[in-house]
Amino acid sequence: MKVSVIIINYNTFALTSNCIRSVIAHTSKVAYEIILVDNASTECDPGNFLKEFSAVKLIKSDRNGGFAYGNNLGIEKATGDFILLLNSDTILQEDSIHKTADHLRQHPEAGVLGCRMTYPGGKVQYSARRFRSINWELLDLFRFIPWLMPYQKRAKLMLGKYFRHDEDMECDWVNGAFFLFPRKSLDELPGKKLDDRFFMYGEDQLCCEQIKKPGSKILFYAGTTIIHIHSGSTDRAKQVKLRKTMMKHELEIMKLRKG
Repeated sequence: MKVSVIIINYNTFALTSNCIRSVIAHTSKVAYEIILVDNASTECDPGNFLKEFSAVKLIKSDRNGGFAYGNNLGIEKATGDFILLLNSDTILQEDSIHKTADHLRQHPEAGVLGCRMTYPGGKVQYSARRFRSINWELLDLFRFIPWLMPYQKRAKLMLGKYFRHDEDMECDWVNGAFFLFPRKSLDELPGKKLDDRFFMYGEDQLCCEQIKKPGSKILFYAGTTIIHIHSGSTDRAKQVKLRKTMMKHELEIMKLRKG
């Protein structure tokens, strides 16, 4: 069993270096390779990564084509049985790659697996989600209704903020910051690669929709925890722009599901 770890860098040399160090320091019970894709960074020469991480496979893209585009470049060079898309702003604290790959190996019905994530301060991130639907939106709007339900029913039905993220759970999609899938899942995707219609944001939902539709399961695994820094901008204008982009992409994904 071998895992291809694909990390995208775009002008975050220090952050990406910390991520790579954590992978090397904590991954010991599974064969792996690190494929670093630089999306045409201007911060510094991406060759600087090889000065410390000589074993890393470095791919220099001639343009910043976005998240899915960059990961597809990495997937083309991947030789692993499993592929892990790992955000550059994540930090491993234990052998999370072995634990998740082993769990995925034991569940051949699964097409994608995500794991438990926290912010640096320890607060849990809501990484196991349901697809947006009218029913979900109404229940969230009148949220006293879900809170009247027994916890197990509420958690399974709603996920996200209604779920403690302290047990394994089947879901609709998982956060793309730690996105593990067997190579065979590529066969479920258009062109057998990640759909790159979105430059950024929503790719994880879209990919899960396309893999889930033929019948594969999307799993959340609570048996390991990573840190996802995910430092959102405090600029209100940027936050509004991000929310608009996310809503636009989610509506497009809903069209794929519902027509």
